[in-house]
Amino acid sequence: MIKTLKLASALNVILLLSAAYSSASAENLKVVSSFSIISDFAKNVGGDKIDLTTLVGPDGDAHVYEPKPSDAAAVAKADVVLVNGLNFEGFLPRLVEASATKAPIVELTKGVEPLKSGEEEHDHASGEEHKHEPEAHAHEGHDHGAYDPHAFQSISNAKIYVKNIADAFCTADAANCDTYKTNAADYTKKLDATEADVKAAIASIPESKRLVITSHDAFGYFEHEYGLKFLAPEGISTDSEASAADIVALIKQIKEDKASAIFVENITNPRLIEQIASETKLNVGGTLFSDALSKPEDGAGTYVEMMQHNIATFKKAILGS
Repeated sequence: MIKTLKLASALNVILLLSAAYSSASAENLKVVSSFSIISDFAKNVGGDKIDLTTLVGPDGDAHVYEPKPSDAAAVAKADVVLVNGLNFEGFLPRLVEASATKAPIVELTKGVEPLKSGEEEHDHASGEEHKHEPEAHAHEGHDHGAYDPHAFQSISNAKIYVKNIADAFCTADAANCDTYKTNAADYTKKLDATEADVKAAIASIPESKRLVITSHDAFGYFEHEYGLKFLAPEGISTDSEASAADIVALIKQIKEDKASAIFVENITNPRLIEQIASETKLNVGGTLFSDALSKPEDGAGTYVEMMQHNIATFKKAILGS
């Protein structure tokens, strides 16, 4: 009899704990993130107070992503939807419409000072200096907007993303606002330390060696913030293919300006970069992570790791160390 009572008591405790856990889980904020970099920010701010769904995962290309029915279902059930904005996610308008979601669509570039896209900013026919692209990249049929959407490539902007996420979570879940703000503050300190590392790494590279080549024009904010210069055969979106004239012009410029290194990106086909490397006698210096994180085992599974990987790859390719 005593054993039976003890067993019943133990079962009651287990049931109560299970119910408490289920209740806590049910109360978590349901968050949908458009792609992996934003998801990492959300994890750092939300911690165990959120249930997170990522639409475009590691190594995925949000520029050309095609949503699935499960994505619409996730967005429909969300409490908060986190997106980059500035036309980064071309799939977003039709996905939001299909989902009929009532959740706020939070554009994390709010408060960022956007850079004009290379396609809008430079008149190459008149011979003006061009920061990010070798020749005119109008790419007929592709309207990527007036602004470069890759604002997350500046760590200063990443801090704005994090603040916007904390604000959105506080609005949706006021009871846990203090936790979100504390998490955001702690993570911002990590970003501060990472930014110091990036600045130190770039400062160690002589200015004469700071021109590099990447697959598409994803690093404009990195260039603006930290001083490494980039050229790319493709424009700000990977759905635009470089023309033969673009490639010829880029190869000519690489030779004239003596670019130091050339890199592939994790979201793009390396074939074009390999062709350009062959034509210019540059060795491919490694893989950069531009618009997506890697799988955890590939060394860039978080935003901080991505930035650390990229600066280490720049330095090794340019300086040999």
